Amino acid sequence: MKKILNKIAILALVMSFGCADDYLDTVPTDAVSESLVFTTTQNAFSALNGIHRSMFIRYDSQGQPGEGGVMIMREVLAEDVVMTGRANNWFVTTSQWLTHRNENAGDVRFVWRFYYKIIGNANLIIANIDNAVGPQAEKDEIKGQALAYRAWAHFNLVQLFAERYNAGGNNSQLGVPIVLEPITEGGARNTVEEVYAQVNTDIDAAIALLDVNRNAKSHININVAKGIKARVALTQGNWAAAASLAKEARDGFELMSASQLYEGFNNVSNPEWIWGSQQIDDQQTFFASFFAYMSLNFSSTNIRGNPKAINRLLYDKISDTDARKGLWDPNAANAALRDPFIDEVTLSNFAKRNYMNRKFVASGNASSVGDVPYMRASEMYVIEAEALARANNFTAAADVLFEFASQRDPEYVLSTNTGDALIEEIMTQRRIELWGEGFRFYDLKRLNLPMDRNGANHVDAVVNGKYDEPAGSINWQWQIPISELNANENMVQNPS
Repeated sequence: MKKILNKIAILALVMSFGCADDYLDTVPTDAVSESLVFTTTQNAFSALNGIHRSMFIRYDSQGQPGEGGVMIMREVLAEDVVMTGRANNWFVTTSQWLTHRNENAGDVRFVWRFYYKIIGNANLIIANIDNAVGPQAEKDEIKGQALAYRAWAHFNLVQLFAERYNAGGNNSQLGVPIVLEPITEGGARNTVEEVYAQVNTDIDAAIALLDVNRNAKSHININVAKGIKARVALTQGNWAAAASLAKEARDGFELMSASQLYEGFNNVSNPEWIWGSQQIDDQQTFFASFFAYMSLNFSSTNIRGNPKAINRLLYDKISDTDARKGLWDPNAANAALRDPFIDEVTLSNFAKRNYMNRKFVASGNASSVGDVPYMRASEMYVIEAEALARANNFTAAADVLFEFASQRDPEYVLSTNTGDALIEEIMTQRRIELWGEGFRFYDLKRLNLPMDRNGANHVDAVVNGKYDEPAGSINWQWQIPISELNANENMVQNPS
């Protein structure tokens, strides 16, 4: 971790970095020195804005656009997002379950450093903000957001680089190093239980400091913090907390209308977005963008030759009266049957593959600009419903599910299912609703389910025979990057 946590790498107005290492290893030319950044709360807000911006800038390569890039990795590792062609090969070896098991892979190094970079900068804020000059309310807001970021980043790291949390066990398996100070030397790996305990400590402290106010949806307020806590509780099998926190997190956010489903999932002003990046046109990141790989319309080699599709087995589970069914075109390859929307927004040299998505739309063929959704009210509905159902509160779970699903499908009727049947219904709704938003790998891992692509529309030239991964195998743990092993004598690699 020596080269990951840079004590003075606070970013104020972060610019897009290219392929160099200096975004972590030296002071950026646009950085504010530590002695200046924490003199006032207004300067500290600039440092906090640097963390917000770091969520979607380019890192070592174009396939590493911050959190959006990790979201794509988590999806192509699972079964619901189908890559329909190799195109220019971005994320292909990830889908084959090769990249994340390679300690030398640049993407493994990026993911590790990305989350620890956020932790390192959050730690600088937490350590210094109390001495800044400014209103206490501003100090609380800044510190609360930094604590939430630290919790969120540790939570992502432990889900990727460690064995799954076992709600029935002591979770003494190796997790990731907990970093609570702006240090440059790496420590030993804490246990999974210790990491989750720290995540909960931090997010509880954030909730105590934050309120509903914030400057933009790219910032963290109490709703976002409670949503993060709900995710953690769901992963730990703490059903009562997950249900109540999810309900509180969506307070004040309404589900989008059927027409708003077709607006491209690219705008934080959508009424049900709780948290998301906010990118303006002059912050164009070109090919280093979530929408350069996941959208319908951006004219990149990857999109033109590899339009992302939904697993047809999942698509077949969507009711014909569900508005979401129109987010994918099962007949795109057949001009006589094709959804006309596809031709309206794409160029003639775009491949048209069955079940391709129209969910994500970039701002234009020549612009990959778009806001990336990190948390929506719909996720909180399905968390609440799942948690209630797993706690055997089937009536309440069905009521919450109805409140959500009837907004998507006017013909949906209150479920009479109970037990595993109701849980399966809820999980299907979750898979449909959150398709492409970075959740599926986490869901399979937390529930100890296998990855199964059999019988679907996955392309063998892409997945190269990788249609299965048994639940609980060592392959669910990402390898620690070799750069960390070389720099940190305390680090222990995962099994290979």
